[in-house]
Amino acid sequence: MILSIDIGGTAVKLGLVTREGEIAARHEASVSFDGYKTPILTTVIREARLFLERENTPVEGIGVSATGQIDDRAGVVIGTNGKIPGYEGARIRDELENAFGLPVRALNDANAAALGECFAGAGKGAQNALMLTLGTGVGGGIVLGGRIFGGARGIAGELGHFTLYQDGAPCPCGKRGCFENYAATTALVRAAKAATGEEDIDGRVIFARAAAGDAQMLAVLDRWINDIAAGVTGLVHIFNPEVVLIGGGVSAQEELLMKPLRERVLKGVMPRFAEGLTIRRAALGNDAGLIGAARFFAENS
Repeated sequence: MILSIDIGGTAVKLGLVTREGEIAARHEASVSFDGYKTPILTTVIREARLFLERENTPVEGIGVSATGQIDDRAGVVIGTNGKIPGYEGARIRDELENAFGLPVRALNDANAAALGECFAGAGKGAQNALMLTLGTGVGGGIVLGGRIFGGARGIAGELGHFTLYQDGAPCPCGKRGCFENYAATTALVRAAKAATGEEDIDGRVIFARAAAGDAQMLAVLDRWINDIAAGVTGLVHIFNPEVVLIGGGVSAQEELLMKPLRERVLKGVMPRFAEGLTIRRAALGNDAGLIGAARFFAENS
């Protein structure tokens, strides 16, 4: 059994995961309960101890899926964009190995989700896959030859931060026109507010109105999907995947999002890139990171 730990910005999820990707037990706790006065890793270690004591199950090691830019060779947080106080520089691998006397492997949460989906989810069996999670931002992961592609330091896969529009809107990362600024669900909501002049509007309202035939919302959705499709088309040309997986709550919108996105990407890529290419909704939800972290441990231990 592998102890999987999924560290997010507000909560940590823990699971006991088999090498086959089955989650046998779960636990969750807040990491922001006191405004991060308690370091995240202090909370993670405390909760992991409580979880292991409760389950009383031997584990062979620990796999960690963590928010931020994670050097997956050293298991260190090397970038966060300053979003979580005191988190950058956290030595995940060293601290957990010292605390539990077990081998530890750590990677970025979006990469873990992509690996999990290709091991036990919607991309199962795929050797070459892309995963995009559309939410507050755009998360990404790249699987090549059946293994997560981490690049030189394990931080590859920032698919939200390539330039879609050279003179586009400023991005918190410091660049302009990033894909995330146009493909995230926050971008959809922002466009809908601008189009309607309404402030009390969210994704659920947008999709509900569009489903009812609201021309204004359908037009906003159309532009948003065009931007997503443009980015995905470029990524397909670079990586030539078998499957593109779309995660995030909006991926449940088959008729209003997934179907038109699939059609536009398959039409937009060069013909040979479309052969055998599938675009589908990710299947594992919040379990993807736990399963991917366990798989990463199993592959690298």
